[in-house]
Amino acid sequence: MNYTVNQIAEITNATAIGDGELMVKNIAFDSRIIYSTKNTAFIAINTHKNSGEKFIESAIDRGITVIISEHQYSQFENITWIIVENSVEFIQKLAKFHFENSHLKSVGITGSNGKTILKEWLYQCLWNEFPTVKSPKSFNSQIGLPLSLLQINNSHELGIFEVGISNPDEMEKLENIFHPQIGLLTHMGTAHLANFKSEEELIDEKIKLFKNSEVIIYDGDNSLTDQKIKELYSERKLISYGLKNHNNVFYENNISKNEDVVVHYFDEKISFPVHQRDEATLINALALITVLKEVGVKNQKIVEKINALKAVEMRLEAIEGIKNNIVINDSFNLDLDSLKTALQFLNEYKKPKKSLVLTDIVGVNSNSKELYEEVSELVNEQKFDHVFLIGDEISKFSELFKAKTFTFINTQELIESKHLIEIENQIILLKGARKFEIEKLKDILELRKHDTVLEINLNAILHNINYHKSLLKPETKMMAMVKANSYGLGSYEISEFLQHHHIDYLGVAFVDEGVELRKKGITVPIVVMNPEQHSYQTVIEYNLEPEIYSFRVLELFYEAVQKSGYDKKYPVHVKLETGMHRLGFKEYELDQLNQTLENKNLKVQSIFSHLSSSDIPEEKEFTLNQLQTFEKNSSYLIEKLGYTPIRHILNSSGITSYTGHQYDMVRIGIGMLGESPNAEIQKQLRSVVSFKTVISQISIVEDGESVGYSRRFKTDHKTKIATIPVGYADGIPRLIGNQIGNVGINKTLAPIVGSICMDMMMINVDHIPNVKEGDMVTVFNAKPSLKEFAAYCKTITYEVLTSISPRVKRIYVKD
Repeated sequence: MNYTVNQIAEITNATAIGDGELMVKNIAFDSRIIYSTKNTAFIAINTHKNSGEKFIESAIDRGITVIISEHQYSQFENITWIIVENSVEFIQKLAKFHFENSHLKSVGITGSNGKTILKEWLYQCLWNEFPTVKSPKSFNSQIGLPLSLLQINNSHELGIFEVGISNPDEMEKLENIFHPQIGLLTHMGTAHLANFKSEEELIDEKIKLFKNSEVIIYDGDNSLTDQKIKELYSERKLISYGLKNHNNVFYENNISKNEDVVVHYFDEKISFPVHQRDEATLINALALITVLKEVGVKNQKIVEKINALKAVEMRLEAIEGIKNNIVINDSFNLDLDSLKTALQFLNEYKKPKKSLVLTDIVGVNSNSKELYEEVSELVNEQKFDHVFLIGDEISKFSELFKAKTFTFINTQELIESKHLIEIENQIILLKGARKFEIEKLKDILELRKHDTVLEINLNAILHNINYHKSLLKPETKMMAMVKANSYGLGSYEISEFLQHHHIDYLGVAFVDEGVELRKKGITVPIVVMNPEQHSYQTVIEYNLEPEIYSFRVLELFYEAVQKSGYDKKYPVHVKLETGMHRLGFKEYELDQLNQTLENKNLKVQSIFSHLSSSDIPEEKEFTLNQLQTFEKNSSYLIEKLGYTPIRHILNSSGITSYTGHQYDMVRIGIGMLGESPNAEIQKQLRSVVSFKTVISQISIVEDGESVGYSRRFKTDHKTKIATIPVGYADGIPRLIGNQIGNVGINKTLAPIVGSICMDMMMINVDHIPNVKEGDMVTVFNAKPSLKEFAAYCKTITYEVLTSISPRVKRIYVKD
């Protein structure tokens, strides 16, 4: 996009206030991840759950001078405003105008599964055939799609855009904005079905996108989809694809055999090798071929392009590095969109110093000078301390980069220079095209180099938090429990992410945990649930907020406050005993508590209690009694205090089962990690943690021979045994050895055999085809799940996670 403020106001029937000739080329909607302020406007998007207008000040502080908002705020000087009636409708109206005044051929992709993969595959195949624009990441919603369409410029000839919906009646609005010439419907599954009455209603809603499409390509294996599309769009050009041979496009030969596949495309045949033969990949390949044929790509070129397809990596990963560095590894692909995404991710970390490794951008049809001028502008706004450029092309433009800049022909030359290993206390972003193999730099820079890793998906945490928030009133605050090293996942990394996403409070068990977070730059309020008496001065020194659960603790902490010279009322959190009989003031102590608090330099910031059995339906009566006790006692204490502190009692299972008792705040713990005792709730949550390793060695053990210490397992036939480098020192309990527990290989469970060793264990892989050394092994994630693994261990998921050893490398990913 390239409009003046006045033009935008005219297009959208908005009101411009200020300098109407300012140029706007980008619109930012999240003040936390603004990667460039040049020609950028910030839009304050208001929804029923949140108001973007409270982040206007943050955007202005970052240097934004054009604000799009439903209200003007006069306290901000020298700001140009675009005042709109409805922020979401504004962005949709602008995107509609922009799309309809472009002259590109468009492909619109919708469905339940495979949208992003197919979009990326199509882009890989078509970027060098046509100047092509695509949706960044998974931008496909009521806001994401308009932002994607606004990326179209005059040079683009082809646009590939995802379109997604979560609720009925949304697709009609999106089709009004974007009406693709070629419509592609991917596999229809259970994803997004939660808000629809039936699969039929979901299909009806999805295919509204094709109202004005000339060509509709769809998965014809689904009989309901086939019926609906033929009924509604019989006059259009319809092309069905799928594994069944009634489709227009299908596999002619046996796809399970290890030979080239033959695709029957109407009367034509296309043959090519396939290395990955899972059903989803095979169906997606048929959809890809069909679209390529429809835009005019010849058969021979299709085969070449399929053979050249690269894996679609939709993630960034953050790893603890040597010399107290954080390494952000995004060495999977490189284009302008993914560079912007990586720079946004970088802004989530608060380390003051940062360095960048950046390679040539490969496979872009554009003028090199213009391309690298734009790249350098983006990079310069981040104020890197060091920039390391790899590649002939980007090195020619090194003078455009303002940081201390080094150039190298290839990655090996950078490694040999030893510049990177001299960096300390920084964030190091590795961003490169796959051909430069800069993942080698990750291997050098990471602190722990084990094959066994605990992978934590940050976006899944955010999804789970947002799901729980969707059950609450907009004004209800949320405290995230990050005690015990965030349940074993990494206290600072999780807290930094939560702070970035505006969590209201963090909760830790002990003072040391809070101090560590403060030292690393966490500024959000932190409640210490079990402050020990020797630590009270440290609590005050690091601005932590203690739980007060007894008169002894109250008096000792008050003495510490007085000694410290603290001249304001110090915030404390009062715990009430309501039935768990662990910690807290009892009903008969409330009058004395109020009297003790009088005239003390303390402020009761919150009153809270803890539910002991909210996850057990059979204990509903007991839980309701706890809630009744809390209501009675907290109300009495508030009346005596003469002011109203925050109240909170619900934990993760309480949020989902007793939502009506949310009070002013809730506390989320295991729920944000994707675990719920309620099977229906569990379906709405995403798995966060994946514990993985690899096969070190495979041995053939003869009939009657033994495996492991004490000969606890003996074979009854010639058996294939794999050894994996994870043991009880990594957090795997010995009790699940000898065929009690399982791990997953190629989506198949493999039993643990023999005794679990300190650093290794053995598994039976006799029944797993094509298994080989180096294959990935899942200790827990999907198969087995964390819950299933906890069941092997005869314990709860909390204990499993907190038992994982610090020596296991943590990797933080955003997919």
